[in-house]
Amino acid sequence: MPIFPAMIDLGLGKDPKDTRVVVAMSGGVDSSVTAALLHEAGYQTIGITLQLYDHGQLPLKAKSCCAGQDIYDARRVADTLGIPHYVLDFENRFRESVIDDFVDTYLAGSTPIPCVRCNQTVKFRDLVERAHEIGADCLATGHYVRRMMGANGPELHRAINDAKDQSYFLFATTRPQLDFLRFPLGAMSKEETRAHAERFGLPVADKPDSQDICFVAGGDYADIVRKMRPGAVRPGEIVHLDGRVLGRHDGVIDYTVGQRRGLNIGGGDPLYVIRIEAEAARVVVGPKQALEETRIKLSEVNWLDTDAAPRDGRAIQVKCRSMQPPVDARIEGDEVVLDLPLAGIAPGQACVFYDGTRVLGGGWITRKTPPILPRRERPEAQISAG
Repeated sequence: MPIFPAMIDLGLGKDPKDTRVVVAMSGGVDSSVTAALLHEAGYQTIGITLQLYDHGQLPLKAKSCCAGQDIYDARRVADTLGIPHYVLDFENRFRESVIDDFVDTYLAGSTPIPCVRCNQTVKFRDLVERAHEIGADCLATGHYVRRMMGANGPELHRAINDAKDQSYFLFATTRPQLDFLRFPLGAMSKEETRAHAERFGLPVADKPDSQDICFVAGGDYADIVRKMRPGAVRPGEIVHLDGRVLGRHDGVIDYTVGQRRGLNIGGGDPLYVIRIEAEAARVVVGPKQALEETRIKLSEVNWLDTDAAPRDGRAIQVKCRSMQPPVDARIEGDEVVLDLPLAGIAPGQACVFYDGTRVLGGGWITRKTPPILPRRERPEAQISAG
């Protein structure tokens, strides 16, 4: 199937040649094609790449966004297209808003999503501010989401291609930010995006997608926490819900709610991490059914439109993991009540609200106050790690 030039209307009511667009270029194929399509459509296209961390201070992954190779790739793409390209040093902002939050969240016994914090702060707050400063009419990114006009202004919707949809990571976008943002790839598949990259002759046409968290080497989250907060990780007990001490661990940062593998607590029925009590350096485990919950307590709730504001009893759909299908629920104050129990709801993750394809907003999942565990002090209740 041949790929033809895309018809891109940014909805700004201006001729493309009179419209200045900043493109957030990470060096990957998605943002590169975004820049190429806008340039082809006649917009004044300016590429900006963010240097987000000190490459000598953190272990990096080879396949990560915003690393040294990616800055080089973004510059090569800009040169190929013949558009201006700038690199902004946002290291301090990224460290304070994203890396420190990531580390502190893990130490508190929760499971963070740094990509959401990055979009919420460095990209959609700080980069938007810089784009305004240089007179841009909008900021475009390579996210697979759709911005659509509704009765009360712009709305955020899931991408056409569910497999590539990134709306879960953008729930914290504010209404003023959504006014300024554009997402040209939201109606495309990844295959179409790569076909456009080949059509433009971009040097990143075959570049693999970035994987996992950009500043974490080899997916070892605990390693970055230990590196950033030496001495803050404490050993402790692995305790069954019934109070039995089953073993010990080297730090709660090595565990997440729903985890089964790597517990090293011997045989018997399968056990899962039910919750993490960071203050007591305790990992609580139990049977799979103990993971199921119907109520989700939230903090920092963001609503994308006053029309979407919470009403007790309002029916919505929610996602509590990025790859999880939406499930039916309703709003009750600062809680979401699920129609059916859901397993593995982890503090630190996001609960994102939907109405069909529309993103209504979302919030951060917080830990409920756990019941006090009964403690068995008798020697026979102590089971050593297997």
